[in-house]
Amino acid sequence: MKLYTVNDPEFRPYGRVMKGYDCTELVRAMGETPVPEDVIYVPSDARLEALPVFRKITEDLFGELPAQLGYCNGHNTRLNALEYHRSSEFNVACTDLVLLLGLEQEIDPETLTYDTAKVKGFFVPAGTMIEVYGTTLHYAPCHTGEEGFRCVVLLHKDTNLDLQHKPCCPQGEERLLFARNKWLLAHPEAGLEDQGAYIGLTGENLDIG
Repeated sequence: MKLYTVNDPEFRPYGRVMKGYDCTELVRAMGETPVPEDVIYVPSDARLEALPVFRKITEDLFGELPAQLGYCNGHNTRLNALEYHRSSEFNVACTDLVLLLGLEQEIDPETLTYDTAKVKGFFVPAGTMIEVYGTTLHYAPCHTGEEGFRCVVLLHKDTNLDLQHKPCCPQGEERLLFARNKWLLAHPEAGLEDQGAYIGLTGENLDIG
């Protein structure tokens, strides 16, 4: 598939590059986080949240609402699923990585399915901070080198944690609710159905490898 960069105009419907934030210390601390052969996601990391930059970006980007700073690391080349939140997500690429993105508006409202042919790939250079809009479909990053990827994830507090009250008879969009503030469409090849994921991606399970 064709890859754009987050500096290309094609990225504008999905998010924006953030300027004016010194993430040097954050990237350095991320160097001590694990990079497994699969993918690990940690919603909230106490060491990262103790850094002065966490307070600044929380005040600036979330207007002092509670936030959490964690990371997603590992090795991955496939799409597997797409999720969205009711709020923006902020990422800092600590290594070069690729994000596979779509638009919530393109989900078929009748079938709650999404054709993966609509997905676009965006290269995010190491050291870049971006905002991913709440209407942007996204999932785990893809690595570009053998060392894997490291990516900071900043979200509203408790996003992606387990649901306290799962809908007993989900209808409509409720069928996509996978975790707190997390609506997800999985590809049938991803193996997420056993975890309760809604199988809503049609077409190829894209692989940049």
